Amino acid sequence: MNSTDAAQKAPAKDPWELPDVSGLVVGVLGGTGDQGRGLAYRLARAGQKVIIGSRAAERAETAARELGHGVEGAANAECARRSDIVIVAVPWDGHAATLTALRDDLAGKLVVDCVNPLGFDKKGAYALKPEEGSAAEQAAALLPESRVTAAFHHLSAVLLQDPAVEKIDTDVMVLGEVRADCETVQALAARIPGMRGVFAGRLRNAHQVESLVANLISVNRRYKAHAGLRITDV
Repeated sequence: MNSTDAAQKAPAKDPWELPDVSGLVVGVLGGTGDQGRGLAYRLARAGQKVIIGSRAAERAETAARELGHGVEGAANAECARRSDIVIVAVPWDGHAATLTALRDDLAGKLVVDCVNPLGFDKKGAYALKPEEGSAAEQAAALLPESRVTAAFHHLSAVLLQDPAVEKIDTDVMVLGEVRADCETVQALAARIPGMRGVFAGRLRNAHQVESLVANLISVNRRYKAHAGLRITDV
């Protein structure tokens, strides 16, 4: 049997067969902001070991105590070094500076960028396009020794932080260059009840995913909602 025949006979992998990530430590840079706090809370509540980072360790430690569920707080550099997966949830205007300062600490790490470059004026929110193409592509350019993915862009910080909300019914679009890394992030998303991680392409497609948040902000304002996304037929 030649290699072509063997490949044809090999069973296709189930796309929903994802790795066990329950033992991984998740760091959240920007963990004292609304989105970062919400993600840290949900993952810790699901049983994940979580460390939140801030420029000031004391601020991170205070936020960690408020979140409970075993969350720890640390300065950004320590958070990055102690984590297996690092979620970047910092404000867009501090994105490049934060990642540049942490380049060495993030080397070898799986980095998940969830930053949405947005501007605001009297007409509402609108998407910005970074020189690199997207926030995720900027992260990849600044962190050449890290494995950068993009995910968690479309989640409501209000729902994430509300302890009365048991499930968050939404899909998380995951983008990246290495399928195994994307599957790890998909599995992390699936740790949160109601969520599902869905592979959505390579990082070159991250801009439109990040930009969609501007539309969701308009939806939420018009309908007084906390809208998310569901992808049909998968």
